[in-house]
Formats: sequence, C-alpha cells, structure tokens
Amino acid sequence: MKKLNLYLDTSVLNFALAEEASLALHQKATQSLLKEIEEEKHEAFISELVLAEINKAPQAKAESLKRLLDKLPLELLALNEAIEELADKYIEEGIIPAKYRNDALHIAVASVYGLDAIVSWNFEHMVKLKTKQGVIAVNGLLGYKPIEIVAPPEVS
Repeated sequence: MKKLNLYLDTSVLNFALAEEASLALHQKATQSLLKEIEEEKHEAFISELVLAEINKAPQAKAESLKRLLDKLPLELLALNEAIEELADKYIEEGIIPAKYRNDALHIAVASVYGLDAIVSWNFEHMVKLKTKQGVIAVNGLLGYKPIEIVAPPEVS
C-alpha cells in the first residue's frame, strides 16, 4: 500500500506536547499519528513556516518542539512564489481570512507540493467543510490536485 504524504501544521506538534488534562484525547491521537510517522508508515512533511512559528513560541516550548522534530523523519519544504500566490488566492476567494494568512500558506504548501493531506487541529480555519470545499475548488481551477484537510484521528 502506498504511504500517505502528510503535511503537519504547527498545531499537530503543539498538541503532541499539550499538558492540559482537557487536551488528553487530542494529545493521544497526535502521539499515535507521530508514532506511525516515526515507524515510517507515512511520509511526513513540514515547511519553513512551521519552523518560523515554532521560533515565535516561548523559548522552553520552542526547544521542546525542536526536540520533537529531531525525533521524527520529516522532510522540510521551502516556501516559494507559487505557494505565496496560491495562499493569496485562498484569501481572495474568502476561504481563509486575510488575518490568518499563515493558515492559507500551510494549505498552499501542501497543495503546491502535491501532498495527499494536511493534518491539523485548526478547526477554526482549516479542518472544516467550507475550507475543504473552497480549497478543492480553487485547486481544481488552478491545476492543483484535490487535497484532504484532516485532524490526526482521521489518519491513524
């Protein structure tokens, strides 16, 4: 069976290290997915944007997230002009609010690189039906393949 090519946004990594008891189910689902990635059941990718977001976190949190990244077989994807343009199109079409451009960039990274899915815990702007339908429509118009936007439990 073909391995899935998964783009992990920053929320996935954050939930792997969640300390609040109310987030225990999210943490467990995330850790299960990361274990599958460690076992190379999936190909996993992050982008320069994920690293930039991690670097904006408080120092202790950023260091913990970087240690987590070091343990995972992840491929780093560069941002480029095509990604910037596609993210702008998602915003122009009202799929992602301009205020949350990084969310549009995460989706655009996975779309431009032709990955199978974006994995995220961001239910406000990414893992929701309106966003999924809009992204599929824009991607189709611009020649990119449809992409799934899912939460970790949908993968593992």
